Amino acid sequence: MKVRVKAKTYSELIRKLDEALNEDVSEVYVNLRPTKEVIVKILERSPNVRKITCPPSLYPKVSQKVIIALNQLGVELLPESYPRGGRPKKYDEKTVKQVVEMARKGVPMKEISRKLGIPLRTAYYLANLYASSHTSFRGE
Repeated sequence: MKVRVKAKTYSELIRKLDEALNEDVSEVYVNLRPTKEVIVKILERSPNVRKITCPPSLYPKVSQKVIIALNQLGVELLPESYPRGGRPKKYDEKTVKQVVEMARKGVPMKEISRKLGIPLRTAYYLANLYASSHTSFRGE
């Protein structure tokens, strides 16, 4: 079982770890740098932990001695990788399909934009994004 624990201060993190962890937990994410105190708390509360992750920006600040000691215990300490691709998609698949279908039928981009309530540039972008691997859409 994976547990994500987020806090603004180390004292809050320690308190939340006390509440959230148990023997069933095998993976823990903490949003603050995993200090010795944080690691000890995790191992005390969840002896079956095999993986601890933290933000990639904080990982280089973790003591190498801590990482080596954890490895000797069979626990990995790793930066948590974020999904690539930037921000979440604003337009769902249905909207994209509507844009593509309307463009295929020859509906002008201005009309597609107006009917679907999306910016004109976005209508062009969505139509051409799909079309780049198929055919190009042109419109006014």
